[in-house]
Amino acid sequence: MTDEELTALTQQISMEKFQKAFKHRASFNQRLRTTGGRYVLSTGNIEVNPKSMNDYGRLEVIDIIKHELCHYHLHLEGKGYKHQDGEFQELLKQVGGTMHCSSLERYRVTQKKRYQYACESCQISFKRTRKLDTRRYVCAACRGTLKKI
Repeated sequence: MTDEELTALTQQISMEKFQKAFKHRASFNQRLRTTGGRYVLSTGNIEVNPKSMNDYGRLEVIDIIKHELCHYHLHLEGKGYKHQDGEFQELLKQVGGTMHCSSLERYRVTQKKRYQYACESCQISFKRTRKLDTRRYVCAACRGTLKKI
């Protein structure tokens, strides 16, 4: 599906479900990682994650478009367009949209290295994400020397 076809589909869904015109653009955005789509407040455009189309198909994209169109129309009307607003939740229910898309395969976040230290005097241990210079720092509880475990 191309961006033009996605825009045409969005316009069609907008007229069928909302009885209002969609006057902006809809496009696929490769940079979306953790969400199915988004409505851009500053431009009025809708962006859809292409992985949702590849992984789950056209029906999933239609649900994402319904969700984003709820944001779009409510925002343009000056009503509550955020997820927690009652107007948004009511409109989403009326058009048969979903609050969340099917889970996308999250891009792999590298596991942060963890360092564990202990006080040689009082035996208190703690973890740190960053490496600690044991010659420079001392235990906060007893001022004893630290060692890396």
